[in-house]
Amino acid sequence: MEKTEKQPISLQPFLPNTPYPLYTLPSLFISHGAPTIAIENNRTTQALNKFGQNLPKPRLIIIISAHWQSQHLEINGNAAPATWHDFSGFQKALYTIDYPVKGDSLIAEQLAQQLQALGVSTSVNRLRPFDHGVWSPLVHLYPQADVPIVQLSLPQHFDSYACFQLGALLAPLRAEQVLIIGSGSVTHNLAQVQFDSGEVDAEAREFKYWLIHQLKQHMPTALDWRSHPFAHHNHPTPEHLLPLFFAAGAGSKMSIVHESFAHFSLGMDVYRFD
Repeated sequence: MEKTEKQPISLQPFLPNTPYPLYTLPSLFISHGAPTIAIENNRTTQALNKFGQNLPKPRLIIIISAHWQSQHLEINGNAAPATWHDFSGFQKALYTIDYPVKGDSLIAEQLAQQLQALGVSTSVNRLRPFDHGVWSPLVHLYPQADVPIVQLSLPQHFDSYACFQLGALLAPLRAEQVLIIGSGSVTHNLAQVQFDSGEVDAEAREFKYWLIHQLKQHMPTALDWRSHPFAHHNHPTPEHLLPLFFAAGAGSKMSIVHESFAHFSLGMDVYRFD
């Protein structure tokens, strides 16, 4: 039997029709920080809103959030996921937010089939709601909730390299007007959080600017982020940084959309990869 080449992933036949011309979108990493970003009006939320207005409107968003970890890769096949307020102890206004965006069960099934054909163990979860890693930044990026979303889980055994490779598999979808997003935080040590502090954790600052340099100049070193002496300080657990490498794998040239800190230790940067 002749060996056949594996075809790159494509969702073109299954994507909704669009009046817009063909274009290639970037991939995006969004630091969502604390859930309060959903009701804040600050430099980060303003940057997200402006970026959403200036970017050609996607036909679909594929997103990985730090807040859905699983044994193996799952794809959200819920056609109408609820807005899940998966946190406690915050102001009442957060719990009234509803982000009524649609999912897409057909595209979730097609994506799962194509990933399985490429040797990636994948299943479809038809019951999953959208956690705040999805909706808390997207209420600013697309406040009309008019771009359908398919969420991928973050497998517990994935490291930066596996996330990068998964992003690379999905990279061709950018030319099909699919916006690929990783949602986490570039620095995320909750033990160091000081709400509304005007100061910045010096170790968070140093780690972040080192990582930015590596993302721009030498991706292999960025992927080996745990080698930095302040890596564990900024990410006692890795789930908020790993979505960055998913976005990086789906793109190439890195540039900064926005950079800032909040609550002393939370890096609130937004990066694009073209």
